[in-house]
Amino acid sequence: MKVTGVLPFLPFCRRLLPGRLAGLSLTLLKATALEIAILAGHLLLYPSGIIQERRSPAAPLPSPDGATQLPTETGPPVVLLHGFIDNRSIFVLLRRSLAQHGRQRIESLNYSPLTCDVRTAAELLGRHIEEICERTGSRQVDVVGHSLGGLIARYYVQCLGGDARVRTLVTLGTPHSGTRVAPLANAHPIVRQMRPGSPVVEELSRPAPGCRTQFVSFWSDLDHLMVPLESACIDHPDLLAQNVRVSGIGHLALPVHPAVATGIRRALDAPGEGAEAAARTGGLTVA
Repeated sequence: MKVTGVLPFLPFCRRLLPGRLAGLSLTLLKATALEIAILAGHLLLYPSGIIQERRSPAAPLPSPDGATQLPTETGPPVVLLHGFIDNRSIFVLLRRSLAQHGRQRIESLNYSPLTCDVRTAAELLGRHIEEICERTGSRQVDVVGHSLGGLIARYYVQCLGGDARVRTLVTLGTPHSGTRVAPLANAHPIVRQMRPGSPVVEELSRPAPGCRTQFVSFWSDLDHLMVPLESACIDHPDLLAQNVRVSGIGHLALPVHPAVATGIRRALDAPGEGAEAAARTGGLTVA
């Protein structure tokens, strides 16, 4: 059903439509309005995220005896990886949430919007993670990838030996089994790699015995870029993977919504509990 000009007539529509359908329409309207608001805000922030962030060692803190010490960390460094035609500015709110809860070592990687191959981007991610581990002295990192970023990170973990470096990989609205949205976008090579049955998706479906990384995939029941919606779920017999369903928000809201941020923090802070830890907040369900 196509509805136009519905906002001024919501009370009238609710009287005409059955209760369940009216509720669904209202939820969809709210999610769409939120997506538009997030898009507008993100467009304002986008220029600030174009250049790579400056990376420097953690600043030492004074100790009671006058010596210096590094900040106390509750987990390994967190690497944030954005989606298609995006940049690190999409993670402004998530980064703040993680930092406020003890994660001080948070870094973002910008890959070029002209990137045409998931494999190439995954190799770049691998070099970036090796540099982080060398600079910070950490043996492993956690990774949060939004949309295409999650697919790139999964390729690194599953196909390039990245499971030795990535403790937990959290994906947000990532087309793990390929998405059929916007067929006209097939002109871009990396979009073709995100289609069901593409060589990249086929590689990720192959056996991956002994993969050590734990996966938590957040997927939304109103994600307009995932066709079908369940394509954002990880379904692989060899992976330690769980899926968390998010209700009532769209694709752009996944790295922004406070309930998802809480779920991400819990998944990273309790890696052994995976999706169960992530879902201990409103609106999230282990699927």
